[in-house]
Amino acid sequence: MTILRISAGILLALLLPACSLLPEQIDETKDWSAQKFYKEASASMAEGDYEQAIKYYESLESRFPFGQYAVQSQIDVAYAYYKDGKPESAIAAADRFIKLHPRNPHVDYAYYLKGLVNFNRNLGFLQRFIPTDTSQRDPVTTLSSFNDFAELARRFPDSEYSVDARQRMVYLRNNLAMHEIHVARYYMKREAYLAAVNRSITVIEKYQRTPSVKDALEILTVAYEKLGMNDLSADARRVLADNQAKGTLEIPEVEVDESYGSKIWDFLELDQN
Repeated sequence: MTILRISAGILLALLLPACSLLPEQIDETKDWSAQKFYKEASASMAEGDYEQAIKYYESLESRFPFGQYAVQSQIDVAYAYYKDGKPESAIAAADRFIKLHPRNPHVDYAYYLKGLVNFNRNLGFLQRFIPTDTSQRDPVTTLSSFNDFAELARRFPDSEYSVDARQRMVYLRNNLAMHEIHVARYYMKREAYLAAVNRSITVIEKYQRTPSVKDALEILTVAYEKLGMNDLSADARRVLADNQAKGTLEIPEVEVDESYGSKIWDFLELDQN
């Protein structure tokens, strides 16, 4: 026991001088102003260093909780989280901004950003650069994005972001309809024809004026025939033929402007001061 105590004492005596030789950690930001924090955060964003930008935005708000820089940083950090691939944090930050500043003239962007985060939530690294069928993604986040954009359009119909939001809503609605078609085709392959019928009817009733209605009618004609419901199969075929003749099923696909959502938004241009 005595030997152990002596050894511990010697070890402690050796460690203390070593610790005193370690350099003190210097906080280079201790004398920064709110403007300095914001300029550095903006520079980090421009360089794609979103993690560093987040640290600067959060430090800015912590040290200078009042004023225009703090308000701006609260929404900018939401965008930084979005760009850094942290959707939950981005949405939480946007919700916080909405709660703290419900009458801010730019709160519409917070609603728009929530929709944008959910819009891109399921995209992996490769999917961002290689074209894929987005209708096969998780419909839960697709519906969440649709609802986010719908809330923006309802609350702020004249917002500059509502124009893009409405376009994305049409795109998302088409995707939700096409997702139902994918499921219906899966059931057809499994010979679960009644389930395929139900999915197709959902498209016809819930997603009218989408390109998927044509696919739904085509599936119905075959599924009803497989079920021995020849009258219903004939009805579906007749409706399909009539609408094709009238051209009502020829609905163009909708594309969205990806560059619009990816622009760094800066409503006060504080980093220019």
